[in-house]
Amino acid sequence: MTAKIGLITGASRGLGKNTALAMARQGIDVVLTYQSNQALAQEVVSEIESLGQKAVALQLDVAKVNTFSAFAEQLKQALNTQWQTEKFDFLINNAGTGLTAPFAETTEQIFDDMVNIHLKSTFFVTQKLLPLINDGGRIINISSGLARFTLPGYSAYAAMKGGIEVLTRYMAKELGARQIAVNTVAPGAIETDFGQGLVRDNKDVNAFIASQTALGRVGVPDDIGPMITSLLSEDNRWVNAQRIEASGGMLI
Repeated sequence: MTAKIGLITGASRGLGKNTALAMARQGIDVVLTYQSNQALAQEVVSEIESLGQKAVALQLDVAKVNTFSAFAEQLKQALNTQWQTEKFDFLINNAGTGLTAPFAETTEQIFDDMVNIHLKSTFFVTQKLLPLINDGGRIINISSGLARFTLPGYSAYAAMKGGIEVLTRYMAKELGARQIAVNTVAPGAIETDFGQGLVRDNKDVNAFIASQTALGRVGVPDDIGPMITSLLSEDNRWVNAQRIEASGGMLI
């Protein structure tokens, strides 16, 4: 049986890396993208290969829409070389950066950066790669619990994630004819280096989040990667146009 192929953006570290490895454990081959740290990305490729799956790492800066055509060509070449195929099955739009800035102090440049990195990239990366996605495939867009609950300092970041959640429903509607299911996964606060490791390294922040979470702790990457991967299985083929929050019941 030929392995399915999944592409995940921003997978050299953090939740992206965890998801890439979770996919490999479920028998999915992986194309992962990285922004600048090729060595780190190659380490993830090696880990995936040690799990018995094929993998390749490609450079992509999701903030630069004018590079997406060249990336699509690079991806075509990689699919042909590594898998002797022209298409892949799953797209996970994960790449992004954190931001903490009070509403009153958020500059236009900061706002525009958030638009480019999160919302515009998800829209146009997906659009550019549509011809390379197999009919019957899956697309997962990564949002955040912050699109539902509010904490000071995240207005620009959360607004982009809210846009992604609406975009997901439109993508699901328009890609349904190709039997492509599109869903949003919204992680809660997770212990990673995201946002300079605030949740992981600041004991007060960590304790506050744990106290506001029904399951009584802060999330870890292994709470997220396998959950995202589960949406790619045939068991979840009828889940479409949904926002699924994985936050342990934070701020409910």
